[in-house]
Amino acid sequence: MKAFTRCLLASAALLIAMPAHANDGVMKLVKDPNNWAMQLGNYAGHRYSPLDQINKQNVQDMRVAWTFSTGVLRGHEGGPLVIGDTMYLHTPFPNAVYALDLKEDGRIKWKYEPTQDSNVIPVMCCDTVNRGVAFADGKIFLAQADNTLVALDAESGKVVWSAKNGDHTRGETLTAAPVVIKDKVLVGISGGEFGVRGHLTAYDVKSGKQVWRAYSTGPDKDVKIDPKKTLMMGKPIGEADLGVSTWNGDEWKIGGGTTWGWYTYDPETNLVYYGTGNPGTWNPAQRAKDGKPVDNKWSMTIFARDADTGEAKWVFQKTPFDEWDYDGVNENILADIEIGGKKRQVLVNLDRNGFGYTLDRKTGELLVAEKFDPTVNWATHVDMKTGRPQVVKEYSTFANGPDVNTKGVCPAALGSKDQQPASFSPDTGLFYVPTNHICMDYEPFEVSYQAGQPYVGATLSMYPAPNSHGGMGNFIAWDAATGKVKWSIPERFAVWSGALTTKGGVGFYGTLEGHLVAFDMENGKELWRFKTPSGIIGNVNTYMHDGKQYVAVLSGIGGWAGIGLAAGLTNPQEGLGAVGAHSSLGEYTQLGGVLTVFEVPSRSRQASAK
Repeated sequence: MKAFTRCLLASAALLIAMPAHANDGVMKLVKDPNNWAMQLGNYAGHRYSPLDQINKQNVQDMRVAWTFSTGVLRGHEGGPLVIGDTMYLHTPFPNAVYALDLKEDGRIKWKYEPTQDSNVIPVMCCDTVNRGVAFADGKIFLAQADNTLVALDAESGKVVWSAKNGDHTRGETLTAAPVVIKDKVLVGISGGEFGVRGHLTAYDVKSGKQVWRAYSTGPDKDVKIDPKKTLMMGKPIGEADLGVSTWNGDEWKIGGGTTWGWYTYDPETNLVYYGTGNPGTWNPAQRAKDGKPVDNKWSMTIFARDADTGEAKWVFQKTPFDEWDYDGVNENILADIEIGGKKRQVLVNLDRNGFGYTLDRKTGELLVAEKFDPTVNWATHVDMKTGRPQVVKEYSTFANGPDVNTKGVCPAALGSKDQQPASFSPDTGLFYVPTNHICMDYEPFEVSYQAGQPYVGATLSMYPAPNSHGGMGNFIAWDAATGKVKWSIPERFAVWSGALTTKGGVGFYGTLEGHLVAFDMENGKELWRFKTPSGIIGNVNTYMHDGKQYVAVLSGIGGWAGIGLAAGLTNPQEGLGAVGAHSSLGEYTQLGGVLTVFEVPSRSRQASAK
């Protein structure tokens, strides 16, 4: 009996230790600059590498080391992970995962390709994208389009467990990259254009059992809000069940607020940060209450939640009663910067609505809110006491009414920046941001809800912002302490790739035509440019293998910006209006999923080191 008791105690001790080990394992991998162990580079979302073998002196000599075709022709978002000698690469639907041997220029060690119901494709709003896999505890975690979260053995590719996260017949899909925090893997849900009620869900890393789920709309118990404790603008919310009372009738049940963006985490506070998307429908009149605008909480909101329980610590709603589809899911980058002579632990969000927000990441206090694109006209400014944007009536699709075409709204629903993640460099203290420069006409109309059918209720036309450089994109350096653009690089099309910065003083981003661009992080000067086989909507990564630094990027035009090419659409108003904005994109690139890996030859590296 004593031996049996000792065995139980030993087993219990092991189980208690596992969560810390899982978290410690990810942290250890992230701290090793040879790896690229998370989609955002680290838990803080920096997309920064301390590698400096590739630098301003030798980057002009960068050349292709090897390539790999994914065999899929839709939009390739996200990027590869590198753990030791293995690269893990994903594709859009059908969501294949490859393990590639870096010792043999990408020899396939194993391939996983799930069998999925193709009926999921029509309910994927803006192309069949997937934003990447996660690694932890010897497993690769993949969020499949058909709402299956699957854990694969990292060595063999065999399924360890799978969990069902949603139902595509109700318009629910999965496109986001999961994130592993302690002993849990977190994943959201897509489908805001189908009346899906958003949520973030935590599953046990070891078994796949659901641990908690926090909804974006509804009563406080569902949203995991305590109005006496959860903070908003630094004070307790106070009023109960705002996730119900700020909606017209039962609209909150089909209220959107989906969670298909990125998730960051602060180990010091044990808080996970993410944003919720647009409220359904796009016709704001149907979400008004008694004919008046209401906030439609908690769509368009940054949540800070306890990673263990899902309980909300604080909330900040960026675009209450959204009238323009300014989906609020963009990444929340955590950094320590000086503001007004004081070092602050902050969260920085460059939102679709065109405002760059800097908040205290412990309390949600608003510190800075400024436009990062000067053409933004739907609001004049953000009230720093309330956090509310001050809407210009001329561009209010609600004030103008249903079946009225509100013209010249900037930015377009594509946003001044979509989900393509920015980068933060601790060396410069700046944020490097891919942005869009597009405006729109927006006409809302009455729409009925039917499960699994589009619940949009608006017709959009998009076009380049007037009085600009003639292009639809800018890549900018952003000072989050002052809310000012330090410099800007114009691009012909919206910049839809994730950025990378490095200790070598060189940053990288991709263009929709397919160029990988290297720039000087101090002044934005272009240092090198290479045209890959297809447009880039993936995120640039870097890693070290066998003593040599490499830069890798997924090409494969598609996503919302490239949906015309990806899905063969030609009507300017198709693709929720995006087709017209990028109608000439086909003159510069075509479909094709390709990974391109770059290196600097040894002689160039040796010369630059002298």
